[in-house]
Amino acid sequence: MILHDLLSYDALRLIWWVLLGVLLIGFALSDGFDLGVGMLLPFAGQNDVERRIVINTVGPVWEGNQVWLILGGGAIFAAWPPLYAVSFSGFYLAMFAILFALILRPVGFKYRSKRESLTWRYNWDWALFIGGFVPALIFGVAVGNVLQGVPFRFGPDMRIYYDGWFIGLLNPYALLCGVLSVAMLAMHGAAWLIVKTTGPVQARARRFGTWAAIATLLLYALGGLLLWAFIDGYVVTSTFPENGPSNPLAKTVEVYAGAWFTNYAAHPWMLIAPVAGVVGALGVLGMIAAKREVGVLLLSKLSIFGVISSVGLSMFPFILPSSEMPGASITVWDSSSSHLTLFIMLVVTVVFLPIIALYTAWAYKLLWGKVEKEDVTGDSHAY
Repeated sequence: MILHDLLSYDALRLIWWVLLGVLLIGFALSDGFDLGVGMLLPFAGQNDVERRIVINTVGPVWEGNQVWLILGGGAIFAAWPPLYAVSFSGFYLAMFAILFALILRPVGFKYRSKRESLTWRYNWDWALFIGGFVPALIFGVAVGNVLQGVPFRFGPDMRIYYDGWFIGLLNPYALLCGVLSVAMLAMHGAAWLIVKTTGPVQARARRFGTWAAIATLLLYALGGLLLWAFIDGYVVTSTFPENGPSNPLAKTVEVYAGAWFTNYAAHPWMLIAPVAGVVGALGVLGMIAAKREVGVLLLSKLSIFGVISSVGLSMFPFILPSSEMPGASITVWDSSSSHLTLFIMLVVTVVFLPIIALYTAWAYKLLWGKVEKEDVTGDSHAY
């Protein structure tokens, strides 16, 4: 009976909403420090050797960390087709910019040290900076736009129409969320450098990590205040069958300022998420002041987990609200793939996700330790 309930259509929808969050948070926790290290590269390293040290802290792991992004994109495509259709078409130019920036990373890692010219190498360092900064900024901007609602609608034939344009995505609140994302991942990158380096590089990472943690706290608080006071949220005001076929138009939705906070009033346990976001960033400041290393990284992960999960919990059951046609907003209960598709995906995930997690843990354990000057100057295979 319990297994039957867990495999019901409504349960599978909820499970895949949770798994989608796990994949996206997993990407932020793992590849997030790669992006942060890229942003800090031109500043944490003041000469070629120091910059090579910074690069080689993420050199062995950055490719594996991107698996979480691929899995997240695949999950959106298979589990929530309308979400994939709107986001990957409406945000096309933004996605293109992210892909271009991410392509700079492998090229930069592979080609930076192929020539002895310092000009050549420093130019690639700034390419790696772009490869970290641009995705961090655009991911945050995307979240800011989702919180405000995306201008899409369904036609009479259920065809999806996106009525927005690229410049409209760069609104003040979305840019605030983008800067918050940059600060948060810079904090995470600094935490990783604190763990993996020594000497002047570590000292600079502590300084940048302090600034980034302070910025994360201030921007997160400001973003929450603006979201409560000025940004319209969405609330479903009708009932619809959670176990029925997907039909985004079979509901009514109200829009008003502060609506994104109604879940916290109805379910106080959800406050764990924003509290974790704040406590994690405060903990980073405390651990840096106490000159701790591993604690800084763990608390940075806690802050990122709290910030991202607070967005998902605030919006539940919405996944992508529509500012053009609120009743057409995409939710957990009315926009998923079929029952059979979600079940097959769950079976595959139950088999392969633990394998990926175990392999990742093994790789990190094998490669754990500081990156020293001798490691990059004495190893011909180092970046």
